[in-house]
Amino acid sequence: MHPVRKQRLILVVFVVAFSCLAVGLLTYALRENINLFYPPSSIVAGQAPVDKRIRAGGCVLPGQVKRAADSLDVNFLITDGAANVEVHYSGILPDLFAEGEAVVVNGSLNGDGVFMATEVLAKHDETYMPPEVSDSIQQSGALNAANSGQHQATCEGMQYGS
Repeated sequence: MHPVRKQRLILVVFVVAFSCLAVGLLTYALRENINLFYPPSSIVAGQAPVDKRIRAGGCVLPGQVKRAADSLDVNFLITDGAANVEVHYSGILPDLFAEGEAVVVNGSLNGDGVFMATEVLAKHDETYMPPEVSDSIQQSGALNAANSGQHQATCEGMQYGS
């Protein structure tokens, strides 16, 4: 083999090997930071991973918010109209958090099926619902006909399941 071709071959092999290593290390580093969204119906169906960081969202069921008297612990149920998931959060809730409104929670699902939230995000005005929450509610068929096909929906138009 000609020395110039041998040098080029070695260079190409080095570039390919370095690229593979870089992609592998990047994927390994980011795997814990991937934050997938699961609606309550997927969580109840067992599709969400246990003890992995995920996002969930839905509407807070009216009458289901329970606050501890001696701490900042809060338990509430979120729904997409098809299923309900219990959420436990310890901390100060956003000012816009309210029953019957859309929320997105970050955290992990424990072995008992309770979502242990580390962060609660509430909607920011009276007509906004996060697109993931709106899509999951629309897929479950829980929105009324006036709100279907729009991300500008509120949980007020939902038919809450039991």
